[in-house]
Amino acid sequence: MKIIISPAKKMNVDTDSLPVDGLPQFLPQTGRLLAALCSMTPRELQALWKCSDSIARLNIERLKSMDLRRGLTPAVLSYEGIQYRYMAPGVMNSRQLQYLRDHLRILSGFYGLLRPFDGVTPYRLEMQAKLEVDGAKDLYAFWGGLLAGQLAKGTSLVLNLASKEYSRAVTAYLPESMVLTCVFGESVGGKVVEKGTMCKMARGQMVRWLAENEIDSPGDITSFSDLGYKFDPKLSNNNLYVFIKGGN
Repeated sequence: MKIIISPAKKMNVDTDSLPVDGLPQFLPQTGRLLAALCSMTPRELQALWKCSDSIARLNIERLKSMDLRRGLTPAVLSYEGIQYRYMAPGVMNSRQLQYLRDHLRILSGFYGLLRPFDGVTPYRLEMQAKLEVDGAKDLYAFWGGLLAGQLAKGTSLVLNLASKEYSRAVTAYLPESMVLTCVFGESVGGKVVEKGTMCKMARGQMVRWLAENEIDSPGDITSFSDLGYKFDPKLSNNNLYVFIKGGN
């Protein structure tokens, strides 16, 4: 079983807490993306990033000195979003960290597909960014089936805990029967309503729970009950597990 999650926009540098295992698998492709970004004007970059002036200035400075091979942070410690705070890899024990190595993969517009202890540097490039590189109209076309092909090696199941923006970069190239997507929501008027912040919290908490319990079977995933969520068998099927907050 492989687990896919999204990255986070906010990133930090931590070269001391845990060592990196190596470099990302698709570094040549990342180098081409970096070259494309460096060829753009500040105004073009800010339009691409859709960000404030201060965030644009920060990331333009990052581009000027970006080194893809030195001063790197393990990917799982580099992202600072809500999902990663609830996953809390910094306080995991060695068995739990090994579980992440074996099972977790992070999707990235810039790096493609990251193992949790691949060394990365702070960047800004969302998967849905309209960056034209190598004749591709956007990053989905640039990465194509490359990420899905790598993800599918050695596994028959992909547990999808990523946002739709990121998961579509791989699920479009995988057999439907191979992907199990988890949905975290609330029952409102007979409908399942997903709330962004709560979904991020639940995804991170589930990764932590999976690692703590060394889960490797889809049937065992239904036991997840953290943060008040309960598996709802009536709303679920073989390719979709629905967890309802406050459910019975």
